[in-house]
Amino acid sequence: MPPRIPHPEPGTPDTRGPLRYLWWLVRCQPWRVLRGSLLGTAWMTGLSVRPYLISRAVDDGLRTGDTRALALWVAAIVVAGVGLSWLGIMRHRTMTFIREDAKARSAAVVLRQLSRVGAVLPRRAAAGEVATVGGTDIDRAAQVMTVTGPGVGAVVAYLVVAVVLWSISPLLALCVLVGVPSVVLVVAPLLRRLERAESVYRQQQGELTARSGDIVAGLRVLAGVGGRGLFARRYAARSRDLLAEGYRVGAVNSWIDAATVAVPGLFLAAVVWLSARMTVTGDISVGELVAVYGYVATLVVPVWFLLEGGHQLIRGRVAARRIVALLAVTPDDVGGPRDTPARAGAATVPGSRQPAGPAGPVPPSGGPVGPAGPVPAGPVPLPTGPVAAPAGPADLHDPSSGLTVRAGRLTAVAAADPAEALALADRLGRYTVSDASWGGVPLTGVGLEQVRARILVADHDAYLFAGTLRDVLRGARPDGDRERFAAALHDASAEDVVDALPRGLDTPLDTRARSLSGGQRQRVRLARALLAEPEVLILVEPTSAVDAHTEARIAERLRHARAGRTTVVLTTSPLLLGRADEVAHLVAGRVTATGTHADLLDRDPGYRRLVARGDADAEQALR
Repeated sequence: MPPRIPHPEPGTPDTRGPLRYLWWLVRCQPWRVLRGSLLGTAWMTGLSVRPYLISRAVDDGLRTGDTRALALWVAAIVVAGVGLSWLGIMRHRTMTFIREDAKARSAAVVLRQLSRVGAVLPRRAAAGEVATVGGTDIDRAAQVMTVTGPGVGAVVAYLVVAVVLWSISPLLALCVLVGVPSVVLVVAPLLRRLERAESVYRQQQGELTARSGDIVAGLRVLAGVGGRGLFARRYAARSRDLLAEGYRVGAVNSWIDAATVAVPGLFLAAVVWLSARMTVTGDISVGELVAVYGYVATLVVPVWFLLEGGHQLIRGRVAARRIVALLAVTPDDVGGPRDTPARAGAATVPGSRQPAGPAGPVPPSGGPVGPAGPVPAGPVPLPTGPVAAPAGPADLHDPSSGLTVRAGRLTAVAAADPAEALALADRLGRYTVSDASWGGVPLTGVGLEQVRARILVADHDAYLFAGTLRDVLRGARPDGDRERFAAALHDASAEDVVDALPRGLDTPLDTRARSLSGGQRQRVRLARALLAEPEVLILVEPTSAVDAHTEARIAERLRHARAGRTTVVLTTSPLLLGRADEVAHLVAGRVTATGTHADLLDRDPGYRRLVARGDADAEQALR
């Protein structure tokens, strides 16, 4: 029977701790775990059947010379071997299904979490941390599931062997009852030491993975500024530190592996020596001596599984702790709803306009008027319950900066500090908790799915996934037709990018489209954003990597393509600023002046210096 594919919805994991998370993985497949435990118990217990059959063959057949009895016991031994083989196969098969189900389920919940937190993730967890969780920790957490099968069977087999030995000799049974826990106690300190060493190693491994990812992503830049050798040496030094930590983990692992083999062997030798002396004194028979050896030798397998299970549990606990830490990352919109029913008639209405409020920073007496009434001038209180999104295009207002983005217009924001511009884009796009409002209602109170469907923040360095250029663009609009593709590429001045590729739109691109130049990638990102046709489009430095002629074409076409729809461009490019309906000058996180590009050049020296980018001649020419 082929393995059952896990349900597309993996369920809600228990993130109150690593052990609770592992127990959740067990509870997600109870019948399969029960079957694995029964098969593991039957297999482990069945291992003690053959020593008993051999002892009977010795006492009833060989010692008495009874050929018929010997043949019957030999046949029973063969049948038991076949039965044990079948049980072993089914046990291993079931446990493989359990591990794979747990692995797929963990991968699904981690992927769902990454999609949920979205842009918040890079601020909360390093890329290397996420990579190691997905590449190693999920697998190690799934390996713990072995404890539910052979682990349970090992405990039952240990008790069964103790009972059987009690019928032969209470002294031998007492040795087993005391000896096996002693073996576990000998290895336990090593397991605790392994957990500490493994935790440190996994943390450093995640940091080194993040560093290597940063180096690879910026390799071209590092080579251009001559920093490749410097970063390579730093990476090599951190790698040597990780190597030393890996040796510590390996040393503990080697001691555990050695103890897992040697300690049960010593225990076996001690019990056999004691039983041999009892045979000499006549306390037990030769057949019982053979049986005792078989029982104790069989007991080595459960003891090994117990020690190996403890080893896997320690490693899995470390891995589960890292998975739980990643699952505990919350979006910045904590307290706001994930989704709310749209107001009746709510839909994107391209081209429509709302009554515009006064230009410039919001005065203390009031603010612009949106569909839901006046936009408050001060901080907008966070909602206690879900609120409906505006029924149509509406003004965006950010109290933190004093910026008002009027619906249906092209607004440009010139910021001296790029970090302030990015923070503004995060607030307007609801990537962080803020007092921003949309049509008079708190943006944080609107359902996140509605915000994402109607407001798009397009970063100049947004990620480009591997695939054909058509697939990269289609991600923005799966149903996009040929005319829309052509229009978006034209508006982004990206037709030459398609023409330069050997198979046009069907040319495969690697991850991040590294085969394209920086300017080509930026225009592809812009085309993808325009193809999405959002109600509100927020562009962050969309032309920073293109030449002046291309930038001029983009500025003209962008204004035409977004006519009648709300567009915010965060830039210091004079070509883009000159095409905006309104420009806001952002200084120290606050809007200090608003107006057209020409007006600000005339009356705002700081704006003039910013646009001239420190060039005195250019500043003089702009006067």
